Amino acid sequence: MSRPRIRALACAAALALGLGAASAVPASADPRQTEKDPIAQGSGGAVASVDPQASAAGIEILRKGGNAVDAAVATAAALGVTEPYSAGIGGGGYFMYYNAKTGKVSTIDGRETAPAAMPHDAFIDPATGKPYNFTPELVTSGAAVGVPGTLATWQRALDNWGTQDLKKVLHPAIQTASRGFVVDTTFREQTLDNKKRFEAFPDTSELYLPGGDAPKVGSIFKNHDLAATYRLLAKSGPKAFYQGELAQEIADTVTAPPKNADTDLPVPAGFITAKDLADYAVVEQAPTKVEYRGLEVFGMAPSSSGGTTIGESLNILEQFDLSSMQTPSALHHYLEATALAYADRGKFVGDPAFVDVPTRTLTSQLFGAERACALDPARAAVKPVAPGDVENFDGLCPAETGAPVDEQDTENVSTTHLSVVDRWGNMVSYTLTIEQTGGSGMMVPGRGFLLNNELTDFSTVYNPEDPNRIDPGKRPRSSMSPTIVLRDGQPALAIGSPGGSTIITTVLQTLVNRIDLGMDIGQAIAAPRASQRNTAAVTAEPEFITAYGSALEAFGHKLTPAGDSFTPQAEIGAVAAVEVDSHGKLTAAAEPVRRGGGSAMVVKPAK
Repeated sequence: MSRPRIRALACAAALALGLGAASAVPASADPRQTEKDPIAQGSGGAVASVDPQASAAGIEILRKGGNAVDAAVATAAALGVTEPYSAGIGGGGYFMYYNAKTGKVSTIDGRETAPAAMPHDAFIDPATGKPYNFTPELVTSGAAVGVPGTLATWQRALDNWGTQDLKKVLHPAIQTASRGFVVDTTFREQTLDNKKRFEAFPDTSELYLPGGDAPKVGSIFKNHDLAATYRLLAKSGPKAFYQGELAQEIADTVTAPPKNADTDLPVPAGFITAKDLADYAVVEQAPTKVEYRGLEVFGMAPSSSGGTTIGESLNILEQFDLSSMQTPSALHHYLEATALAYADRGKFVGDPAFVDVPTRTLTSQLFGAERACALDPARAAVKPVAPGDVENFDGLCPAETGAPVDEQDTENVSTTHLSVVDRWGNMVSYTLTIEQTGGSGMMVPGRGFLLNNELTDFSTVYNPEDPNRIDPGKRPRSSMSPTIVLRDGQPALAIGSPGGSTIITTVLQTLVNRIDLGMDIGQAIAAPRASQRNTAAVTAEPEFITAYGSALEAFGHKLTPAGDSFTPQAEIGAVAAVEVDSHGKLTAAAEPVRRGGGSAMVVKPAK
């Protein structure tokens, strides 16, 4: 796709989305945020997310003197209202923060955990002795629900770096849940896609399928139960979620799923107890860090595989001058680098509390240089490729490699990401999720939020040698990749995306587009995508195949269109980013088209 075509697509999508939303609910009659602008430039602070109401919540906090952390939590809470099938307090995520005063990047691992009573055969149907069908059986079950970490993440972030309390930052989301938001096409389509699953549960179907149908596009959707839950949390804090009545209700929902009598879904029971909730704790840890083309790129350390896999890929690509190549050749290098990094991800990465993850090795320049020896600039390797040797490496080309690893991919695409920068230069990159679109499909009765099905990210069949095997108390491996880039120690870019295991490639390809291929951040996000995760075929968007398919097939790549159970809309990822230039100007950037388009806002728009 040419750069003028990218600009035209972004502008056309922004105009179409804005006019369509405004016609559904006239701005003069109702001040709800409906217009979506994929690019916003200015100063005073910026927010990028998938939803205008959520981005507006963050901007409201910034305008009232809050910092990036305050605004990020406010945006995330609002996404729990307007994007309830992708995020919410029933899930988890990874929070990354750059402190402008100290120059330090910090992270919070708020990933869900397996219950203490989680058995190794939790995903095996006792009636047949075989694994449950992944969809719809396993994804719609109590067995897949992990102990949620989102609310604990919000509180820890506010305690560590925020300037406002939970009550203040929840206010915009409470208002949105009470007053309602305007239903768009994406919300209606996602509801209908999950109709059978939602119909299995009385509270879920009552809220999202009133009268047996999804809410109409242009109608106002309210969630009074969630507003009441947020008010409870604003008053009493996270203890009201992790202890007492609500905690017991969560445990009861998981262990005795409240399903309708006429559903034919089995809905296996899960294992969470009130004690699991009381015992939940986030993990604070150092980020991963690599240097790429003179920039410092910080990522999320395990239990996420995002930081190690993106970092290793960049270290491999550092050995080649992509900017001097024709685009197909640069893309060939990008695809081959990710295949190599994904091989190491599958072999070595899991929850470091249970697995000895060689994080330093995987992100070291020396290891990356040695892995680059396996990248043939003229020809695609036969996939899957073998992992590297993390015990013996010297940056020189090894004589041979080991055997390929068969990795299961059960991560789902329905996640969300937000990026925030404030007036002081503090920066947040935050990815959060409930996994499947609609999570487990189970709503805690009377509480207004869906529970995750995050434990499906574990390997289905237990293998003691698998770093992502099921273990009690363990965090399943994730591909969520909140990323922060510094230039000469100063903030340059906060970026991330949803997309299951394609999150890693989405963030990496956007970075390559921006840093190596000469695109501005809007173009880098809008450009067509492809994802190589050490598989025989490259998953690619139709526009990518049209633009580069023939040239890449000449390298030996096999491209297959996106559009399966993990990428049902034939699109990959949904980036939200904020860039800071060398003069401090802010550019908030989101998708112009994917997932209905995103929402970029700044406190003080440039004239």
